[in-house]
Amino acid sequence: MQFGIFSVGDVTTDPTNGTTPSEARRIQAMTKYALKAEEVGLDVFATGEHHNPPFVPSSPTTHLGYLAAQTKNLKFSTATTLITTNDPVKIAEDFAFLQHISGGRVDLTMGRGNTGPVYPWFGKDIRDGIPLAIENYHLLRKLWREPVVNWSGKFRTPLQNYTSTPAPLDGVPPFVWHGSIRSTEIAEQAAYYGDGFFHNNIFWNIEHTAAMVNLYRQRFEHYGHGSADQAIVGLGGQFFAADTEAEAKRIFRPYFDNAPVYGHGPSMEDFTRATPLTVGTVDQIIERYLGYADQVGDFQRLLFLLDHAGLPEELVLEQIEILGKEIAPVLRTEFERRRPAHVPSDPPTHASLVAEGPESSHRKVINAVVPESDDDATAASSQTEGVSR
Repeated sequence: MQFGIFSVGDVTTDPTNGTTPSEARRIQAMTKYALKAEEVGLDVFATGEHHNPPFVPSSPTTHLGYLAAQTKNLKFSTATTLITTNDPVKIAEDFAFLQHISGGRVDLTMGRGNTGPVYPWFGKDIRDGIPLAIENYHLLRKLWREPVVNWSGKFRTPLQNYTSTPAPLDGVPPFVWHGSIRSTEIAEQAAYYGDGFFHNNIFWNIEHTAAMVNLYRQRFEHYGHGSADQAIVGLGGQFFAADTEAEAKRIFRPYFDNAPVYGHGPSMEDFTRATPLTVGTVDQIIERYLGYADQVGDFQRLLFLLDHAGLPEELVLEQIEILGKEIAPVLRTEFERRRPAHVPSDPPTHASLVAEGPESSHRKVINAVVPESDDDATAASSQTEGVSR
């Protein structure tokens, strides 16, 4: 099972001393956190993609390429790659290039993002969010799998005899997750192609998370990729650890109370009851996250948000150390102890996809359900209409 951290790259004032890091300092801090993740034995570092203040990660592949040169084992991903507003031709090029320079240590998470104004900034209409996600991803798959692409669609100019360069490393595209908080159409899309589904559930109750994951599992099985419990699932998480629960709450409370995303709203106690955020001891955090497999089934990736809300660098580095040395090893052992033999323990990696070879049954199934047209993909996604969000 893969454990790691993700960052949204927010530039937030530390409420305990009133200091605000510069954008340069925030980028440097994110780099430190990734390198710390490798040092303590974590598996994955993922970055968000944002194009508006107060966030800094507008160019994920630039940052991940730099980090790949500084590391040997860490895998890299995106907390969101905006499939709606990025040109799929550029995504194909950028992530294939990143594959090559990282030695295949990269996958990515497709999403629509949560910032409405980004659409017109890139010449798109937010009302086309779902159709854009469907059409753009269909094109991206073709660009990674066909040496010459002839294509036309609704949202970009046609391609005639186009070849994307570089080709994916070893002829194997990066593994793709589809990230969604509440859009059932995106869960359907992930299942349709046999891709992974990442539910970033950090603001949601377990009932909602279980409903979204179970929908994806059912549709994954429906499309013939395997049994529902073999579907590739990732979840998000949040915690703040200290020697005692009282100490953890004392330290974290001012950051929670003033955080742009949930400050001045529910109390920390109410929020921790309703969401995965756990503020307490290592044992409490382990117990909380072990319970998630009982609700959503065995899953393959768990990424924690630890560096937000203005937390100072020394505290974040300490939390990453605790995750890598005290929490992740226990969770890994316990999750694997309960996992049935037929359920994958890890998501596909570059090495595992290469080992499968071009004639592997898994890739045959995935290729078999690639839609003949974007209308077919849209029809598949529309089957989720009426499902509770």
